Amino acid sequence: MPFSHHSHSGQFCLHAENTLEEVVQTAVSMQMDLYALTEHMPRDNEDLYPEEVRSSYTAATLAKQFDGYFHEAQRLQKVYASAIKLLIGMEVDWIRPSSLGLIQGLLGRYPFDLFIGSVHHVHTIPIDFDKKLYFEAREKAGGTNEQLAEDYFDLQYEMLKALKPPIVGHFDLIRLLSDDPEASFVQWTGVWQKILRNLDFIVDYEGLVELNSAGLRKGMSEPYPKAEICKEFLARGGAFTLSDDSHGIKQVGTNYGRCLSFAEKTGIISITFLEKGAATKDSRFPGISTNAVSLVELKERPGFFYPEGF
Repeated sequence: MPFSHHSHSGQFCLHAENTLEEVVQTAVSMQMDLYALTEHMPRDNEDLYPEEVRSSYTAATLAKQFDGYFHEAQRLQKVYASAIKLLIGMEVDWIRPSSLGLIQGLLGRYPFDLFIGSVHHVHTIPIDFDKKLYFEAREKAGGTNEQLAEDYFDLQYEMLKALKPPIVGHFDLIRLLSDDPEASFVQWTGVWQKILRNLDFIVDYEGLVELNSAGLRKGMSEPYPKAEICKEFLARGGAFTLSDDSHGIKQVGTNYGRCLSFAEKTGIISITFLEKGAATKDSRFPGISTNAVSLVELKERPGFFYPEGF
């Protein structure tokens, strides 16, 4: 059963394309069984992206846009109920300790099915927007990729402890704009120990780590997270889910075949997904439970996962 737990649309995200309904229609046309809608949470004025500043956005603009997203997602959930199971959530941006209040307010206001816990900023500077900002964050961290990675995983740990997100988004996003995105984290003892600490914590509260295929479409040889991280999480009994992190219809379900091949080579034998059910796993999300499907079962859909054969 094809699914994704992480997606965006141009209707509610300036660096994405297409309307939310067009994204849903594409998922339906691809015969996805379940698709999670997870637009970015609104942020404060001091944390606007350059594209938002250029468009004269404010925190109020983002808050109004997000409210519009939630109600549109509810409408689509009803309209397409017979064609696809839609879950409604958000991707949080953990920027500083005060992010907690904003996130808790959103969780209290909107009856989400899930949320993705992500870190896109280090020292309050975006680390995945462009090289210029990445370099600024690196300088603030001390000047090296190693120091920036340490700070990234420390900030991620703060987010994990404060929120215990049901799904952890693009776990090792910090490598995207680094000097060598293919480099092993093991070379840096301090960074590696922080990664293992974070993985231990996720296992302890039974969170999911997403296999995020966006890493592949952005030119890397592995999805997020790298195989070396996946193997450690797997050895600890951790569970993975699957996401396309699409930012428009062209990216729905992209590189899923490569993602599954990666999972198989890494030793992952099943993929977990969220669904509406009687057995609630997380009291914050009544009626949402987890289930799992084996890689063997997923490969029975070769037309979707392996359009060129396998």
